[in-house]
Amino acid sequence: MILQVKPSESAPPTATRQPKILHVINGEHYSGAERVQDLLGLQLPHQGFDVGFLSLKSGLFERHRRAIAAPLVTAEMKSKFDTAPTRQAIELIRREGYAVVHAHTPRSLLIAAGAARATGVPLVYHVHSPVGRDSKRWLANRINTLVEKWCLRRVSKMICVSNSLKNYMAGLGHPADKLLVVPNGVPVADTPPIPRPSGEFVLGMVALFRPRKGTEVLLQGLAELKHRGEDVRLLAVGPFETSAYEAEIKQLAEDLQISDRITWTGFTSDVNRQLQNMHAMVLPSLFGEGLPMVVLEAMAVGLPVLASRVEGILEAIRDGQDGLLFDPGEPRQLAERVIEMKTDLDRWESLANSARQRHRECLSDVAMARKIATAYREILQR
Repeated sequence: MILQVKPSESAPPTATRQPKILHVINGEHYSGAERVQDLLGLQLPHQGFDVGFLSLKSGLFERHRRAIAAPLVTAEMKSKFDTAPTRQAIELIRREGYAVVHAHTPRSLLIAAGAARATGVPLVYHVHSPVGRDSKRWLANRINTLVEKWCLRRVSKMICVSNSLKNYMAGLGHPADKLLVVPNGVPVADTPPIPRPSGEFVLGMVALFRPRKGTEVLLQGLAELKHRGEDVRLLAVGPFETSAYEAEIKQLAEDLQISDRITWTGFTSDVNRQLQNMHAMVLPSLFGEGLPMVVLEAMAVGLPVLASRVEGILEAIRDGQDGLLFDPGEPRQLAERVIEMKTDLDRWESLANSARQRHRECLSDVAMARKIATAYREILQR
């Protein structure tokens, strides 16, 4: 999903030849991790590095990315353990002279690790989420963890998007000197502040809707708000991971008799316009996050956040300062926090202002790219 904001101001790239970084990505979606990849494609040239992409699936990233100056090659990976694209990655690295290979998921790591080993270039791995508890499928979580650990034996640096992820990776036995925390960042929004709510209160959720995001909890919370007589609607922005899950969620809305209070937009290329129609961003995740981009995007436009109290989110949102938190899987708590925000508009305004200020100071795309560029330099100097 594309947030329509201007990239943060930074110096233009120099005319001299810059070291080239190959980002190996999944490519089928355009959600949080893909937003990070796209923003790095835009900002790293300003920090002294050119970027190229090797996508393992054709899909939304190629069609909706903004870093169109970065070359993109697709090498279709037919299954999770199909290593055939490794040969294409090796040829691409040698032909184009890439100096570092940077992977972003267990799937892309499998290809990137083999290519880095064959070509002798350093390997960087971006830890966007704790794969051992990334879904409700314990077997898939276990397999991803084993693949990740095996492929990281020769990694030069692991970039963790939060301190909680750094601790998670250290707990799996990865050396502390290879772990670096670089928080996600998004551009400063070139939009006016969100106006104070009046009348109907609109909750927003922007996501690739899948079970780990806790959409069921949000719908149950919305039903509780309806039961209490609160005039609250939901604007749900983004696609579903599968058609089966979409049918399940929409049937739940029917069963709870709240379908008339929900607008499903599907995928949109103008998320910024949708954010302007919300009064609070909700992220009811059931499991730990890395550092959710949708939370940062909401903060950037001054939209208060209502989120579950899970790792990752806690490093962006200070409860009672930039937003309000609730325990994961607790729809009544969610409803109570909505009422708390909805009925005290002075507090709503304070949360909005604090969120916007915190983003500008700590969580910009330029700060993210600058720290990653520093890591590249250290790796190449060694």
